Amino acid sequence: MRKLILFLFLSATLSINLKAQKSVKIWIVRHAEKDMDNPTDKDPDLSEKGKMRAEALMKELKGKGIDSIFSTPYKRTKFTAFPLADRIGLAINTYDPAKPELLAERIRKNSDGKKILIVGHSNTILPLIKAFGGTTPVEEIKDEEYGYIFTLLVKANKTDVEVGKYGDK
Repeated sequence: MRKLILFLFLSATLSINLKAQKSVKIWIVRHAEKDMDNPTDKDPDLSEKGKMRAEALMKELKGKGIDSIFSTPYKRTKFTAFPLADRIGLAINTYDPAKPELLAERIRKNSDGKKILIVGHSNTILPLIKAFGGTTPVEEIKDEEYGYIFTLLVKANKTDVEVGKYGDK
């Protein structure tokens, strides 16, 4: 009986420890180039170059096993994520770019072992990385800079961040 109790205790402890060790892999990108034909448009579509970059993002991530996609509620972010979402059959979830901590908390609580794409804006990406506990590898993302792809590995209280480029560099 003691051996059975010890076995059950060790099994439960091992199960809890294995669950705690699961990580979340997150790719964070800025939306692709926006159409600037109408400078007063607050919610522009993507430009032709932006559409090509969105396709490049799809090609970059299509085989990575993405489980969820998050985007701000703007056309340029949704259209950046759309080619990948369409290709792998996922809906695009929206989040409030002004509240990165809420998205980070939601993902930390509900996404053990998952792979996630988040599409944001030049002024929201670095706060998102910080909300996940990461150190930002660049000081700022300038308005004319597109193509950064930040890869976060979030595990317990540690977040590793790598930066790369995709699409037309």
